[in-house]
Amino acid sequence: MCHFQSTAVLKDLKYADSHEWVKVEGHSATVGITDHAQDHLGDVVYVELPEEGSTVTQGNGFGAVESVKATSDIISPVSGKVVKVNQELSDSPGLVNLSPYEKGWIIKVELSNSSEVEQLMDSDKYSKFCEEEDAAH
Repeated sequence: MCHFQSTAVLKDLKYADSHEWVKVEGHSATVGITDHAQDHLGDVVYVELPEEGSTVTQGNGFGAVESVKATSDIISPVSGKVVKVNQELSDSPGLVNLSPYEKGWIIKVELSNSSEVEQLMDSDKYSKFCEEEDAAH
């Protein structure tokens, strides 16, 4: 399903194999789920958000996205402290579908270990990963 016409992969972001994206700006990182992930989930009806001030750890879940088809854990691609949560998703969870990389971001994190970002995929690797994963299904 990772057809390039339908799902976008942005160049300046980093990607986890659990389909989250990270935009790093200094010691801050914005996290969301990818266009590919929202496409597979279908219409998002609820987003379970963490508390501001809580900590997230790379590879561990911090919330969930519930769609008409399934509930999927959101796995943190980085470790750090949650400094901001996208409260708009409480009223408009569909922003994750409509604008996964912009209005549908989920949390902003103050990074505790910025070298973790180097373990994530760039846009080319992630696109290839999506293609291979879809071919396997």
